[in-house]
Amino acid sequence: MSDPYADSRTITMLLGRLERISADSIWAHRASSIRGTLIRIQDDIQAGHPPDPQRLTVVLSMAFRILVLAAKQR
Repeated sequence: MSDPYADSRTITMLLGRLERISADSIWAHRASSIRGTLIRIQDDIQAGHPPDPQRLTVVLSMAFRILVLAAKQR
C-alpha cells in the first residue's frame, strides 16, 4: 500500500511543474488534462479516500513522461 502523504507531495510537485509548460508547447493540452486528473486524485486523498494504486501509477507515469517530452521540446 502506498503512502498517501508521499503521493500527495508528489502530486503537488507535478502540478506545479505541469502548470509551467508553455502554452505554445504541443504538450500543454495534454498537461492540462493530466493536471485535472491529478487534482481530482489529490482531492480524494485529502478527503481520506486512497486512490486506486494502478490508476495512480499510470497517471504519475504519464505526468512524468509529459514533463520529459516538454523539456526535450525546449
